[in-house]
Amino acid sequence: MATELFLFLFSVFLCFQIHPSTAQNWIKAGYWYAGSESPIPDINSALFTHLICAFANVNDSTSQLFIPKADEQYFSGFTDIVKRKNPSVVTLISIWNGQAATAQGILGKKANTSVLSSMITNPSSRKSFIESSIKTARRYGFQGVDLFWLWPQTASDMSNMEIFLNEWRAAVDSEARISAESKLILTMALHYLPTVFTNLSYPVDSIERNLDWAHVVAYDYHLPSLENSTHAHAALYDPLSHVNTDFGIKEWLRRGFPSNKLLLGLPYHGYAWALESPKESAIGAPSSGLAVTQDGSMSYKYIKWYIRSYGASTSYNATYVVNYCTIGSIWINFDDVEAIRAKIAYARENNLLGYNVFQVTNDDNWELSQAAQEEEIDQGKKQQLLLFILLPVAIILIIGAAFLFFLRSRIFKSKVTIYCKSCLRKPKDLMPKSESLEGSAPRLEEFSFSIIKAATKDFSSENKLGEGGFGPVYKVIIVPSNICLDEIFLIQNGQEEEEEEEEEGKTNDTEGN
Repeated sequence: MATELFLFLFSVFLCFQIHPSTAQNWIKAGYWYAGSESPIPDINSALFTHLICAFANVNDSTSQLFIPKADEQYFSGFTDIVKRKNPSVVTLISIWNGQAATAQGILGKKANTSVLSSMITNPSSRKSFIESSIKTARRYGFQGVDLFWLWPQTASDMSNMEIFLNEWRAAVDSEARISAESKLILTMALHYLPTVFTNLSYPVDSIERNLDWAHVVAYDYHLPSLENSTHAHAALYDPLSHVNTDFGIKEWLRRGFPSNKLLLGLPYHGYAWALESPKESAIGAPSSGLAVTQDGSMSYKYIKWYIRSYGASTSYNATYVVNYCTIGSIWINFDDVEAIRAKIAYARENNLLGYNVFQVTNDDNWELSQAAQEEEIDQGKKQQLLLFILLPVAIILIIGAAFLFFLRSRIFKSKVTIYCKSCLRKPKDLMPKSESLEGSAPRLEEFSFSIIKAATKDFSSENKLGEGGFGPVYKVIIVPSNICLDEIFLIQNGQEEEEEEEEEGKTNDTEGN
């Protein structure tokens, strides 16, 4: 029992020792969009482990990657610039389905044409795309390639994706062996659910096998241009529907996708809704459409400026994990510090690999990224505090269990303690005292085979008294449990010597008579 307790507590100790090391693999990724107005040097790369430069296009005739001339200067200098503040940051180049098709995907509509869908259909097109993706990444100093495809829309897209990912991984592995360079990282954006447009399912096994990790686009669930009531566009939970991040993550995990390959998407943007009545401003309030911008979207930086300009206050809804603000008839939904911290804690609790931001320069004075990092640190401190509390308790229990085990062994061994043969005690002093058998509860004592064997002188014929129905009967000396084998021999020999002396005395008396 003590040994089992010791092993259990030692296993707990090892778990606590090993767990903190997983924090070293926590990924803090984020997109920088070349079409944004924020320059690359403004990125606080020290707050991230991975930065993704977006987006490279695909030529619809050759299926090869190309970067618009206006953006080439950004892609060529991206890695060098962000590594100045954080030399360990890992950079990736992201490829999308084209601006028009991606916009349709964000709106939840099927695109009329898809260059990626066309590319993966043809083996030669796939090969051309794969080779150009590797060459482009190497040429511009990127350490990985990200595929941002919103969203595959046909059954053939899903089946061809499995083939494509297998070929992409094989080519990346082969290129690394031939060039002796570090293997390129492969990542991909995923719909918040493993099924898209009802019956279209991602090839989960192929994604798991071929990608280093994937990130869930956990936002843009509800848009003011499409719905007539306000809602949280990036709700972590939703008590009224399955359109929420928690449900989507659990569906991916239920389908067998490993949590340690999944990143949680964090939106650094929100949406503005036009309320039908300023008196009704809760989640689900009637809306007449979008507000503020052409599509209702607002960066976090713009939202914070807008709120400050009107001197408005914000509210946090812990049920949905969302922040919102009402300014007259305008209702703005977004993720502020409270929501970001809650989502980081959620990712930790569900053993996800990390998070991925869209987009990093939408932040306002890096408040959201710092909040994410602070929550990560707080989670680590909580784990360390728990370790500091439980470790001493575990050590005390282990020492106590070991002491009990040692004490138990000593007590057991005391029953066969070996005494010195030169003991000053006389044989008769070692003889057990007689005990009355007339009592109602005589003391019964068990003896091991080795003691019985010694007490009978190895079942010597000299000690044999006779035979019964169950076999031979031997004479033994009953001794207390704290008397050793040497004492048994001493008692037995001493008794025999006394018996011999009595016999000699009787003989002498007879001869004298």
